[in-house]
Amino acid sequence: MQITPGKILAQINSPEDLRKRDRSELLQICDELRQYIIDNVSVYGGHFGASLGVVELSVALHYVFNTPDDQLIWDVGHQAYGHKILTGRKDSFHSNRLYGGISGFPKRKESPYDAFGVGHSSTSISAALGMAVASKYKGENHRQHIAVIGDGSMTAGMAFEAMNHAGDIPNNMLIVLNDNCMAIDPNVGALKEYLTDITTSHTYNRVKDEVWNLLGKMSNFGKSAQEIVSKIENGLKATLLKQSNLFESLNLRYFGPIDGHDVEYLATVLNDLKDIPGPKILHCITTKGKGYALAEKDQTLWHAPGKFDKITGEIKKKVHATPQPPKYQDVFGHTIVELAEQNPKIMGVTPAMPSGSSLNIMMKAMPHRAFDVGIAEQHAVTFSAGMATQGLTVFCNIYSTFMQRAFDQVVHDVAIQELPVIFCLDRAGFAGADGPTHHGAYDIAYMRCIPNMIVFSPMNEQELRNIMFTTSLDDFKELKQAISIRYPRGEGVMPNWKTPFEKMEIGKGRKIKDGEKVALLTLGHIGNYAVKACEELAKEGINPAHYDMRFVKPLDEAMLHEIFQNYDKVITVEDGCLQGGFGSAVAEFMLDHDYSAQIKRLGIPDRIVEHGEQIELHKECGFDPEGIAQAVRDILGREKVVHSSNVVNLTMN
Repeated sequence: MQITPGKILAQINSPEDLRKRDRSELLQICDELRQYIIDNVSVYGGHFGASLGVVELSVALHYVFNTPDDQLIWDVGHQAYGHKILTGRKDSFHSNRLYGGISGFPKRKESPYDAFGVGHSSTSISAALGMAVASKYKGENHRQHIAVIGDGSMTAGMAFEAMNHAGDIPNNMLIVLNDNCMAIDPNVGALKEYLTDITTSHTYNRVKDEVWNLLGKMSNFGKSAQEIVSKIENGLKATLLKQSNLFESLNLRYFGPIDGHDVEYLATVLNDLKDIPGPKILHCITTKGKGYALAEKDQTLWHAPGKFDKITGEIKKKVHATPQPPKYQDVFGHTIVELAEQNPKIMGVTPAMPSGSSLNIMMKAMPHRAFDVGIAEQHAVTFSAGMATQGLTVFCNIYSTFMQRAFDQVVHDVAIQELPVIFCLDRAGFAGADGPTHHGAYDIAYMRCIPNMIVFSPMNEQELRNIMFTTSLDDFKELKQAISIRYPRGEGVMPNWKTPFEKMEIGKGRKIKDGEKVALLTLGHIGNYAVKACEELAKEGINPAHYDMRFVKPLDEAMLHEIFQNYDKVITVEDGCLQGGFGSAVAEFMLDHDYSAQIKRLGIPDRIVEHGEQIELHKECGFDPEGIAQAVRDILGREKVVHSSNVVNLTMN
């Protein structure tokens, strides 16, 4: 389906084209840009509300600043759709987040206007500061450096670290604070309340405007007058706010708050700020989902709604004739509540992903026992460790890709202290359309190298429930080990998933089927692909054994002895990186115990895998059902049997 842009937007293929337009046309350009985003996302899917909320800001920034020479860095990047459309990707925007299409996030390889690749939060200020310092060092003092960061991303410690540094060294950087009180879910914490104080303090805002007007009128009196007025203003801030301005206490000149949807005024303010040297922050108030009523009303739902009818707002979902398996995240969400109802020691923690992890179910049922700590993965881990020292059973749910940010806390604050924190790593393996910044490719490797860490992955919903039950029991604490439970984005395989709890033996796998000549060893949900592969191979007279190993650490050594004593051809399958992963653990066992076998490892190769549907990426990397079946044929030196309605042919694949 061809999406046609508006009359003016159709003529804009670069920011240079935008800057040629008269300022009086900016409002219409914003309307056309907003409509183009709505038209595309309704048909093709993608992130939605965040980009609608910064349409005016996107237009104003590219209108005022000389991008890409002036460097614009978007934090996270959910909100960068307008930016992409304005910077030469309008005609390819329909391919956004699709396999082989453009990325849903800013990406340096994709465009010179994408000054920094992003996907995780709170990196923009650090990156912009680094660029600003580099420009100053090279004598490129004309260049501007702009970091656009949301109030949700401001809750992460990295943002504060960057601002603390920025206020202490010479640089020319502008931080644009996009304040809409939302990340994916509503923001939490004291910073949210502080920004609300600034936003709602009408007295402060009125007096601040008068002070800066006075500053302009007194400019002919020289620098001393400016210094006097600046001191008066700082005094007024301290008096009229509950506390002194946080940002100015970090030596960042603060401007605002201003209406982030008034594009002409935004352009005026940004143009004025270009001439003010030193680090500064512009506080813009915006509405996530601006211009689409349903997205403004339910901002969490419309963060990334998928395809929808833009007229009625009906979100299009697949209709199934039979009951479907639940999402793994929902199995976690309902199971932790079920366990917590029986065990008063159970607590839940997540860093800003209550709906994405389904911990919001517990937060609603037991708000005093489930915590959203904001975008602060490091704090989430150590906060969980603190509760664990007091005998509580803590389920800390963090996406696999975000757990990378808290590796030191896992080692220093959990493993070394032998604390039994239960880490539930959602979105393990390929994250799909979010791409390489969100793939959970590395957690098996980085978790299994940590002492006092158990690494487990369920093949189905029942195994997830049972490991959660097992780790909630008091005798698990006696092991003095933490556990990493990894599971993928999306649905499981059991429509009737709510089975009775059964205690699992730590480090014990299960044999799914006996076989001949070759053994398939799988870890986690990807084992269901091996089941399908075995069914297809059976039609060709090939009968591999299949083992669901469950644990990478500790490995089921008794089962591995059985495997290597009976099979000299072994294939391991995992949806994690091959370097240091599950297959590597099996190969290490073989070498350590003087076995000799031919091993083929299937998993994520040592390269950056781009975005696409999960099955598309599994196929690309060779561990979809057909890829597994072909690996069995290859290791056996067999030809693929091609079936048709009347004949059976032999071909080489």
